[in-house]
Amino acid sequence: MGTETIFWLICAVSVIIMIIYYSKCRRRLTSFLFGAFTGLAALIMLNRYGCYFEILLPLNIFNVCGSAILGVPFVICLVIINFL
Repeated sequence: MGTETIFWLICAVSVIIMIIYYSKCRRRLTSFLFGAFTGLAALIMLNRYGCYFEILLPLNIFNVCGSAILGVPFVICLVIINFL
């Protein structure tokens, strides 16, 4: 099993977990917007200042959508995959 397959499995499991989490929250929209904002902020900060730590995460459609839906855990997974 390759690294890319493991990455896609982790993303799929994360999406399912986030859907379950957001469906059980009392304030679904507020919780989703907070998660999306923090995920996008983490991605933009790593894109802007990651060169100082040798972390290069491009702003493409996959990274932006993933960090908006999954939040900071997605960005952390991207950093881990970047080091592998």
